[in-house]
Amino acid sequence: MPEHILFLTGRLAESQLRRVLGDLGDAGFTWEVQVLGVQVAALMTTDMIHRRLTDTGRADRIMLPGRCRGDLAALSAHFGIPVERGPDELMDLPEFFGRKRRAPDLSRHDVVLFAELVDAPRMGIEAILAQAAAYAADGADVIDIGCLPQTPFPHLEETIRALKAAGHRVSVDSLDTDELLRGGRAGADYLLSLSSATLHLADEVASIPVLIPARHGDLDDLVGAMQQLEARGKPYLADPILDPLPFGFASSLARYHELRRRMPQAEILMGTGNVSELTDADTAGIHALLLGIMAELDIRALLTTQVSPHCKSAVREIDAARRIMFAAREAQSLPRDFSDDLLGLRHRKPFPYGPDEIAAMAGAVKDPSFRIQISQAGMHIYNRDGLHTATDPFQLWPHLKLEHDGGHAFYLGVELARAQIAWQLGKRYSQDEQLAWGCMQPRPPEDMSQQCAPGPTRTDTTRELS
Repeated sequence: MPEHILFLTGRLAESQLRRVLGDLGDAGFTWEVQVLGVQVAALMTTDMIHRRLTDTGRADRIMLPGRCRGDLAALSAHFGIPVERGPDELMDLPEFFGRKRRAPDLSRHDVVLFAELVDAPRMGIEAILAQAAAYAADGADVIDIGCLPQTPFPHLEETIRALKAAGHRVSVDSLDTDELLRGGRAGADYLLSLSSATLHLADEVASIPVLIPARHGDLDDLVGAMQQLEARGKPYLADPILDPLPFGFASSLARYHELRRRMPQAEILMGTGNVSELTDADTAGIHALLLGIMAELDIRALLTTQVSPHCKSAVREIDAARRIMFAAREAQSLPRDFSDDLLGLRHRKPFPYGPDEIAAMAGAVKDPSFRIQISQAGMHIYNRDGLHTATDPFQLWPHLKLEHDGGHAFYLGVELARAQIAWQLGKRYSQDEQLAWGCMQPRPPEDMSQQCAPGPTRTDTTRELS
């Protein structure tokens, strides 16, 4: 027998929910819909469901609106069947059930992420530890201490010891052999960057060397250094060096490809800063592309920086990208429908409802509270007094009649500004919700088991949507 799912909703969404479920066809389950005496599905709570739902019929599972708040475990225990939240928008139900079947696992990756402290010699120990903790929280596996040419670093050893004591793996990045030796002797896990000319350092310390060509672009030199270390039974990482656009990027990618062909088992590192930092473009897409290339070439170490303002979320983006690409490669699938973490400016399906569907919902509203939605046509705001559509929020002001309600006017101004941004960019908009910017600007965690507190603009005259 197929699973039977009971969908709970509000009066305004009932007909649309039935239509969407009907369009699913043979979805592998049967279904029924119940309306629990509330107009807006998002206002439903588990306490309300506990009181009002008296008969679950033959349901094997109860599906709640995505923004329904409260304790699902308690509700499931009360009814004796599983209770879960669906997607925020009912129009996403087809995709929701498709994803549930695939259940992408983003807990795994195979890329070691080095995050560089580029001004370490000029930073105090406490500042270094604070930045390292922030990098680690964003996904960094190794804290790279970036040394600076002709800049003294008297506290290098102390920095390494402090980072190690805090639980971090550490690398030292310098072209100065003395600094590399000091770093290795102080306990650094990796040394960047050795070449054939400085290969002897690998015999003097236990740190794993990261090799680069002695002469830029000289792949033969790099391979020779790699072979020397392999003959001595020493581990290493090799970095042919990624060049910036449009000054050798394609040729440098070819070197990575050729290195993998020549040394199929070698551990390779790619430094991405020459592309992300030196290109005035949003970095999430850049990192998605580079991590995809790394997945193809089995490159399992990456060095990044976060110097330029537009690169401020580089570590988070790379962490997301390495997980998505790993999952896609494991599933032998295109990197789609695994995560929205790298979709900051856009959404694959920004407008779940069309103008006609919004008009139908507006026609059923019988209370004075305003609802806001967006479609290809612009922003839609409606209540019992009518529906108004515009692409500029100022065009809507004359219809709102809020000249003497400052708090309400402020609230709608904020919401319409969010709606306009979402409409202009092609993002999802949900009233009373922050816009989602992927991992570029993570939203604070939300406890869906708790009810929302009244907002600061709420007055005693504010009416609940019910």
